[in-house]
Amino acid sequence: MSRKPTETRVTRIEPLARLPVFFGLKGRRVIVAGGSEAAGWKAELIAAAGAIVELYAEHPSEELRDVLARLDDPNIIHFARPWSISIFKGAALAILATENDAEAQAFRCAAIDAGVPCNVVDRPAFCDFSFGGIVNRSPLVIGISTDGAAPVFGQAIRTKIEALLPQGLARWAEAAQSWRPSVQALSLSFQKRRAFWERFTALALSKPNEIPRDEERDQLLAESVSTASSPEKGSAVLVGAGPGDPELMTLKAVRALQSADIVLYDDLVSRAVLDFARREAKTMLVGKTGHGPSCKQEDINRLMVSFAQQGKRVIRLKSGDPMVFGRATEEIEACRAAGIPVEVIPGITTAQGVASRLLKSLTHRAIARRVQFLTGHDNKGQLPPDIDWRAIADDAATTVVYMPARTIRALTDAALAHGLPASTPAIAVYNATRADEDVIEGTIATLADRMAEKERTGPVIVLIGRAMEGAGSIWETLLPTSQNDAALQKRQSASA
Repeated sequence: MSRKPTETRVTRIEPLARLPVFFGLKGRRVIVAGGSEAAGWKAELIAAAGAIVELYAEHPSEELRDVLARLDDPNIIHFARPWSISIFKGAALAILATENDAEAQAFRCAAIDAGVPCNVVDRPAFCDFSFGGIVNRSPLVIGISTDGAAPVFGQAIRTKIEALLPQGLARWAEAAQSWRPSVQALSLSFQKRRAFWERFTALALSKPNEIPRDEERDQLLAESVSTASSPEKGSAVLVGAGPGDPELMTLKAVRALQSADIVLYDDLVSRAVLDFARREAKTMLVGKTGHGPSCKQEDINRLMVSFAQQGKRVIRLKSGDPMVFGRATEEIEACRAAGIPVEVIPGITTAQGVASRLLKSLTHRAIARRVQFLTGHDNKGQLPPDIDWRAIADDAATTVVYMPARTIRALTDAALAHGLPASTPAIAVYNATRADEDVIEGTIATLADRMAEKERTGPVIVLIGRAMEGAGSIWETLLPTSQNDAALQKRQSASA
């Protein structure tokens, strides 16, 4: 049964505890009230964002006086009197540091009456907004919030990000600001403007600690001018999404998705993987399901070529690795025949994902000297007639069978008939590396019956060979991974 490619709308943003907003304060009045050191810290932070800070502290603590003396900032104006209702009008923000609930309530009411967003330090019940951790490579600024749940955890995350981002990126962010008017003056199309900034980003990330040079700006602008009058040139990229867990995707795959105009994806690609795509990208389901509604390969090829000819960057997103039972050759040939630039970004194939999850190597000295991949059905849905059964019956091989759900009994019967010992371990893994992963363990003689008894659903892969001995027992003891918390809970509930 065939189906048409379907455009989908992927909800990419899960519910947010807080909306991260970057508030422009340059030259604007901000009220800070309180005599503690915390008031001084907030005044310093707000002044760093370019605001004119009015600090109301009738009796500043010694710590606050030390902070003000150290800063000696003309944009922080100290008023040695209490705050009053009259000061709120025209302020951009109002911040209070106090331990007194009555004062906090009065301050908040005065701010609300004046239409000014309010924050009372460490008193979330009185706050319209909160402050998070900051990674400062200004004008590149990253904010981090745990919604007050775990400040120490937030600080640890900030430390991790600090270590990842070279200080020199601040200079490249400044260069982006200063170069933007030159880019806008070229009146480039959206696609070519984005291409400019992609080249800029690649340059910045290749040498983050170097100072951006005018010669580099001129070269990037010249490249944009040289292509400005040429037709928009699209491209196609076949991307491996890996076996299921989004954390098993490669960095290059994620970058490709973030540059996509069009994402043509298969049924087995999870929403968590699609979340990596650029928000403006159009997503289309073009998948095939075993013995169910499937898009024709010719339609998929036609879409890839058509969108690329419109100047789009087309990402053909496939579960696992595109080059393993992924019809990649047909799609590559269709693009090349149409003159469309095409590349492939490999992914972790399901066999590798399963072996890692089960802590079982596909090869093992003196036990498994080679690995062989086999498709479980041909284009008619039957067991392929040209299988080399002598190879399958090799006791020193690990055989991986993709898509065997409908043909597993015929396969195991034939393997036994051709001499594979009945005691050879065999294991079926459903929904590999996903939250609903499940494993059925047996031997080549018993696996088909066990699969029929349990009636599992979802994509399945079968691994056969002595190297898989005890894999099911290991799986039962696995600690949860990022994708397997639910699977662990399911197993615990079943055994309770």
